[in-house]
Amino acid sequence: MRDIQDHYFKEAKREGYRSRAAYKLLELDQRRKVISRGDRVLDCGAAPGSWCQVAAKRVGPKGQVVGIDLKIIDPAALPPNVQLIEGDFCEVTFEDLGGRPFDVIVSDMAPDTTGDPFGDHHRSIRLCHELLTRAGVLLRTGGNLVMKVFEGEAYRDLLDRANREFDRAKGFKPKASRSESVEMFIACHGYRGPSAAEGEESLPTRRPSRGWS
Repeated sequence: MRDIQDHYFKEAKREGYRSRAAYKLLELDQRRKVISRGDRVLDCGAAPGSWCQVAAKRVGPKGQVVGIDLKIIDPAALPPNVQLIEGDFCEVTFEDLGGRPFDVIVSDMAPDTTGDPFGDHHRSIRLCHELLTRAGVLLRTGGNLVMKVFEGEAYRDLLDRANREFDRAKGFKPKASRSESVEMFIACHGYRGPSAAEGEESLPTRRPSRGWS
């Protein structure tokens, strides 16, 4: 397994990707077809920027990628169709993200791990539910979404919610994920809108007071 991981690390260096995580989105998009030419894509948890690199190539010069993360992302050498925002996705406003719905949302976000698998799993689940809730404002009808989640007892409920709000949603583990990792990606196609059980929730209309330049 170590040889496989070294392979992705070396390939990322050779092909100019900022991290081996690029190959997770490359395989996801190849297998699940979530990003199209000309799409407007929101990349959540974008640091260090490898998913922005992949998405920018997929959408082409007429598309746009907006990457957001709590950490600063170095803009050097990123294509001109990539916009970077430093801040908290859970507090960002619709206007901060351009005031237009996205065609695709991709998320490699994960909570800081504590060594407690149970707690880490549930924090990951809450983050994904927040992403689905905010998709009600950020994602256009018919749009696609990819989100990372840590597997565990609440995974099935999350997948069920995704299948209520999208035409279809299915779990996928890319080859670039470590075999021992509990991370899973849910690829969702054809956004219908918030489920009746969850209800609609709007994003804040004012810029948050912290975490922004």
